[in-house]
Amino acid sequence: MSNADEQAGPAVTGSVAHRVPDLGALELLLAVARLGSLGGAARELGITQPAASSRIRSMERQLGVALVDRSPRGSRLTDAGALVTDWARRIVEAAEAFDVGAQALRDRRDSRLRVAASMTIAEYLLPGWLLALRAQRPDTAVSLHAGNSTVVAERLLSDEADLGFVEGLSVPAGLDSAVIAHDRLIVVTAPGHAWARRRRSLAAEELATTPLILREKGSGTRQVLDAALGGLARPLIELSSTTAVKAAVVSGAGPAVLSELAVGEELAMRRLVSVPVEGVALARDLRAVWPTGHRPTGPARDLLSLTRG
Repeated sequence: MSNADEQAGPAVTGSVAHRVPDLGALELLLAVARLGSLGGAARELGITQPAASSRIRSMERQLGVALVDRSPRGSRLTDAGALVTDWARRIVEAAEAFDVGAQALRDRRDSRLRVAASMTIAEYLLPGWLLALRAQRPDTAVSLHAGNSTVVAERLLSDEADLGFVEGLSVPAGLDSAVIAHDRLIVVTAPGHAWARRRRSLAAEELATTPLILREKGSGTRQVLDAALGGLARPLIELSSTTAVKAAVVSGAGPAVLSELAVGEELAMRRLVSVPVEGVALARDLRAVWPTGHRPTGPARDLLSLTRG
C-alpha cells in the first residue's frame, strides 16, 4: 500500500443519509449560531434544553468534530462549528425550497378533481357527495364524466380521472376498489303493462326470455342482470342512460330492470310499477375504484371518505 493510500484513510461507504445530520439537528445548530444560547435555541424550536444538548452531542459524534463550546456565559461555535453552520444553512435553504415546490405540487393537485362514474351513481348518489365535498373544499374544481363501467375503467387507466365509481359484478383489471354502498335491481313497467296486473311473482326464466329495454353492453346494470339470469333475450330497445331507459318504460314501450335508487320518485308517483321476481337475487355492490397501487390522495381521498359516511 502506498503512503498516499494510507493518508486517504478508509473508503467512505453507505448512504449519505447516514453520514449527514438530519434537518432538525442542522436547524438547531443554526439557531445556536444566531442566538448564542443553547437554551434559547431549544425554546425557539420547542424542545427541552437537555434534548437540544443531546442532539448537538449526537451530531458531534456523527461528524467527528466539536461544534459548540458551552460555558456559563452561553454557547459559542467552534471554528469547525462555524464552517459546518455555513454548510448547514445551504442545506436548510435547499430543503425550504424543496418544501415550497412540494406545496405547489399539492396545491395544483388539490385545485381540481376528475371523477368518472357509472350512470346510476353519477345521477343519484354523486350530487350529494359532491355538495358535501364543496363544503370542505370550496376551491377545488370538480369535473364529472358519466359513462358505463367500462368507460370509467378506461379513463382511470389513461390518467383522465382521479377517482371512479362502478356498479358491475367485478372490479375491472388494473384497478383497486372499495365497496361504498349496496344496491338492488328491480323490474319496472308502466301501469298499463300486463305485468303490472300480475297477482303472482314473475319467474326468473320468464324475465330472462322476455325482450327488455336495456342499457348498452358494458353497463354495470346489464352485467349484473345478465349474470343473475344466465343470459338475456335480444333487447327490445338498447339505450345509453338510465334516464332514457326510464322514459321509455314510462311511455309504455316495455319493461326494464333498473336500480332501486333510480326509480323511487316514479314509483311513488305511480308512473312506474315494481314487479316482484322470484328465483333470482338482483343485488349488487357499488364500488369506488382507482388505479392499482395508487391510493386516492387530496380531494379524491376526501370524496372517498364522504361516500362511506
